Amino acid sequence: MLMYDVIRKKRDGLELSDDEIRFFISEYTIGNIPDYQAAALMMAIFYKGMTDREIVTLTQAMAHSGDTVDLSQFGGLTADKHSTGGVGDKTSMIVAPIAASLGCKVSKMSGRGLGHTGGTVDKLESIPGYNTALTQDEFLSQVEKIGIAVIGQTGNLTPADKKLYSLRDVTATIDSIPLITSSIMSKKLAAGSHTIVLDVKVGSGAFMKDITQARVLAEKMVSIAKLCGRKASAVLTDMDTPLGMAVGNSLEVIEAVNVLKGNSHGPLREICLALAAEMLAQTFSYSREKAIKLCRESLDSQKAYSKMLEWISAQGGDVSYIENTEKFPKAKISKELLAQKDGYISSIDAEGIGMAAVELGAGRKKAGEAIDHSAGIIFEKTFGDRVSRGDCLCRIYTNDCSAVPQASEKILQAVSISDSIPVKNPLIYDIIN
Repeated sequence: MLMYDVIRKKRDGLELSDDEIRFFISEYTIGNIPDYQAAALMMAIFYKGMTDREIVTLTQAMAHSGDTVDLSQFGGLTADKHSTGGVGDKTSMIVAPIAASLGCKVSKMSGRGLGHTGGTVDKLESIPGYNTALTQDEFLSQVEKIGIAVIGQTGNLTPADKKLYSLRDVTATIDSIPLITSSIMSKKLAAGSHTIVLDVKVGSGAFMKDITQARVLAEKMVSIAKLCGRKASAVLTDMDTPLGMAVGNSLEVIEAVNVLKGNSHGPLREICLALAAEMLAQTFSYSREKAIKLCRESLDSQKAYSKMLEWISAQGGDVSYIENTEKFPKAKISKELLAQKDGYISSIDAEGIGMAAVELGAGRKKAGEAIDHSAGIIFEKTFGDRVSRGDCLCRIYTNDCSAVPQASEKILQAVSISDSIPVKNPLIYDIIN
């Protein structure tokens, strides 16, 4: 089989056979197909698309290009949640213990932050002692005993996706529904969970800025997951503004703990309840109403909070930081940013806020950089709030004094104040299953 023929076939808008797709993935992963030919095929797919059968084969081939996790010992109880990425998105730290406290086996591999979006692994590593690199035996044993384990992605999980994503990033082929779908779902298949709930973010701080395209992606991912033998649903959630009031690693852990302790009842809690309820409904075939009720009871009774303590302790984390969040190290520099005029907060550009947090040290400008776990932003006011000139909009935290001017400017540019009360976006646009 020749790669030239595979490229030409897709260039001409024809369906690739299963053998042709598997040939491409296997040969490209081991280095027998050069980047320029892989890039040509990616561009052909970008323009000509793929059928569901092609996407399923591509997804499965990528999933099996490296290590996979066998969770069959847990039957149909395993559940995972994936977010397409956002700013202030600490939902995994809340959703996972809710679902685990109600019988799901939450076996999750999470990523690190890059660009304006944060990563769950970085947030968890702000807890002293937390181990994100369990062996497979340790990982499975913990899921068996307490129903939850959250680790970093293994070095050889979906190596085909790692190579292709890097290539797509520099060849303008990221924005392709078949390629996005196969990239996300191959990692979920390799991670082994039977139920997959997708949090598809929509808005300025999300990869998908437009609700129409987000819905297309969500429907395609759910469809492909089901064709691959998994239960799946997608929740389309708003990411025009940061989620919650904190952006930054330890700051987001603290906010997540407050939700689990019952000290926060805003949009973050509501989105987490919706996501956890989907995990429960899909896993146990509950009605959505019953699942939501159970999840609320778990939060209100602090059953989910107790599960978080059990989970963090099992992975070596110092739970005294969860029990008393004042113990988290504080950044040396803090500064209030003040409203420049009277009015209502009409928008908070989430991407701009994410980039400001990176500037403060909470994220990475390139892969592999060290981050400052104490850096970030805590909002005092949020979308729709009435403010007067001189009111504190937010506080910024950093250990790098040189970052303060540029980060401050980014934040003030990201926050718009208008004379009229703004119309809020829906918190949850749709649920697709």
